[in-house]
Parts: sequence; C-alpha cells; structure tokens
Amino acid sequence: MKRTFTLLTALLLVLSFTSHGQEIYFPDRNATWKGATENQFKIDQAKLETAVEFAKNNEYSGSRDLKQAILKGFEREPFHDILGPIKERGGPAGMILKDGYLLAAWGDTKRVDMTFSVTKSFLSTMAGLAVDQGLILKVTDKLGRYVWDGTFDGEHNSKVNWEHLLQQNSDWSGELWGLNDWADRPPREGGLDDWRYRKLNEPGTVMEYNDVRVNVLAYSLTQVWRKPMPMVLKENLMDKIGASTTWRWYGYDHAWTTIDGVKMQSVTGGGHSGAGIFISAEDMARFGLVFQNNGKWKNEQLISQDWIKMATRPSVPNVNYGYMWWLNQKGARHWEEVPEHVFYAAGFGGNFIVIDQQNGLLMVTRWLEPQKIGEFVKMVYNSLE
Repeated sequence: MKRTFTLLTALLLVLSFTSHGQEIYFPDRNATWKGATENQFKIDQAKLETAVEFAKNNEYSGSRDLKQAILKGFEREPFHDILGPIKERGGPAGMILKDGYLLAAWGDTKRVDMTFSVTKSFLSTMAGLAVDQGLILKVTDKLGRYVWDGTFDGEHNSKVNWEHLLQQNSDWSGELWGLNDWADRPPREGGLDDWRYRKLNEPGTVMEYNDVRVNVLAYSLTQVWRKPMPMVLKENLMDKIGASTTWRWYGYDHAWTTIDGVKMQSVTGGGHSGAGIFISAEDMARFGLVFQNNGKWKNEQLISQDWIKMATRPSVPNVNYGYMWWLNQKGARHWEEVPEHVFYAAGFGGNFIVIDQQNGLLMVTRWLEPQKIGEFVKMVYNSLE
C-alpha cells in the first residue's frame, strides 16, 4: 500500500488535471516538450497544419530591426526615444498545446525575443502574488497607503487604487523616469497644451492604454515587494515552473530607485521605449500553462484561483480588458467564432499568449501580423473535432 501511494504521488508531481477533467502534462526544466501521441486528441491534422502555415506566412510587417520598428510604430508620440535595451527579432515562431501536450510548433521556440506588452500580464501577476501573500490587502486600497513618496499625492492621484492601475483606467497624471503620462499614445486631435492640460477622468471610468501609468504600477510594486520585480518573478514563479535561465526583465537605463539602502532598477511593463521582458516562446508557454491550469503547476498552487478570476473579469470601462489580460468578450476586440471565455496577453509585433481553460488549449505566437491573430485562433479551433 505504501509503495502504491508513493508511485501515485510521484505521478501527480508530473501530471495534474484541467478544469475539463483531462490529464495535463507539465514539462520538467530543460526537457524536450512532449508531443501529443497519435489519436490522443480529436484533431484534423490537415487543418492544424494549415493554421501553422498561416502563422508562418503572415509575419509581422515591421522591420526585424526593432529599433526601426519601434521608432516608426510610435512616431506620433512627442519626445519618444529608445530608453532601454532592445534586440533584433527573429522570424515567426509559436506553439499550440492541448492539455500541456504539444500539437504543433514552428520557428525557433527557444529564441529569446522582446515581448513588449505581454510583459503587462507578467506585471499583473506580480500584483496577484502580492495580494495572495498579504502584501496588498485589497485591490481597492488607495496607492497612497503603500507608496508615500508623493507619487500619489494631489486631489486626483490620491484617488487611484490598485485596480485602477491594473485595468488601465486610473488617468494617473504626472511624470515618471522623465516621461509624462500625456505624451504616451496621445489622441490624434489637439496639440501638446491640449493633452497636457486636459480634464482628468475620474479613476475607474475611462480606459486609456498608457505605458507611463503601467510603469507607475511597476514602481509601486517594487516599493511593496522591496526587491526588484525580476527577482520576485524568478523566485515565485519562473523557477517553480522550470523556465529556462534565458529570460530577462529590463527597465529603462536610468530607472533606478533605492529601497532599504539597496539600489535597484524599476522595470517596465512594455517595450515601446525599449526594455520589458525578453523571453522565448517555450517560457511563454510555461507561464501560460499556469493560467490555463487555474494557477497550478503540477501539484503546487502558485497563483490563487481567486486572483485569476479577478484578473480575467471584464472592467467596467472596457469589456475586453481585465487586469492587464485581454478578454474575448463581445466588444470592440472580439474574435468571431472563438469562445468568449478565452483570454490572452498581447504585445506589439504579434506576440500573444492565448488561453482557453475550459478546453485545455494554449497558443503562443511570435511576430504574427497582429490583425491576423483572430483568424489564426479561429483556424486552430476549426482543427479541433
């Protein structure tokens, strides 16, 4: 009996079960990702191969020299410049997983590339871990309770809470690392004075995608954790899921703060001025697999199910956005013929982690033309019988 229990325990260390009751595979560190066996899943292989060819043939149209692509992509922003590390990108790459088993892969899935705003979903997870560990009591707490250096002073900024920053509807106003909030993705109408002296929206009422405010969240979480975000991510998540040693999380070259006498870099939540997370498709898949399996890796709960539910709940101003995860709800960013419960991380240049918990499906793409992602995902679903 004791031997039977030991063998069962060992098996559970490698296998768990998805929300739909299927066995799920978790690859060990440095392991070759296990492919699905013939007839393990009901898949139309020809249709799946067509989806892969579609991803390979629809490469992001921007330059592989990402300095040029970034400067071109954000040329409307006043004072925009490269402030942190950048890296020339590779070609199209990706993975499609069912219950953790590899259905298809293309390109160099071990290559480390910039991942741009996919970083935001990692940053959101750092907030989730802080809530799980009691460092943040409630997401509705005002930031001034945790960060008292003036970042959240004033009539408007003092109203901002954690949820506002996570949902990108805070309208926080100010400057961080020499960058003004109003200069990030400005509206097409008006000039500098119109943007700078605009009427501020009440926090929680209007979503505005804004990397300066995302970086305010990263700075605030650094204050709460009292250690650099890459260290928090490594210790609490990436080491536990067997991620490689190749991923990096950068901030701007000048974005340094001192906490407890220790000088540390405050990271970014994106890469449109450089920096952010540099990572391989395989490590992105490992991260996604945690969320597909409701926060568990093998038999260990790394992120609470409660947090994942909160993070993937539609915000009031934008039904397609949660806590820095995009949601496939019926809205402006809805993908037709794709389940509404799907959620995903998205980054400049066609970097995506697409998650379907109910069907045990996970997709990672690198450098897919962004406007083609909905069509690609629909093609993958059409291959599942």
